[in-house]
Amino acid sequence: MTTKLVRFLIYSFAFLSAWLLALNEIIPVPEAFAEFIPALPLWVIVSFGAYSLASIGWSLITFGDCPEAHAELLKEIAQARDELRRAKITIDD
Repeated sequence: MTTKLVRFLIYSFAFLSAWLLALNEIIPVPEAFAEFIPALPLWVIVSFGAYSLASIGWSLITFGDCPEAHAELLKEIAQARDELRRAKITIDD
């Protein structure tokens, strides 16, 4: 079992090696892809950014409500206000 870091480094090394070999024309690539090869790292970064934004957005959309935590938080706020009033500290409601 490898950690995610090790897996990421292995894939990054494999991609970088293949990209450099294709960029320096050590491995043959079709003429149609030859113009695309220099921009490939930028495309990977943009794709990763789009995936990250979509993943974060989906997580926010499907984030579950926590009614128990909401009730507990309101109780703690009320307790804090009571303690501040006992200490004669005024607060804005």
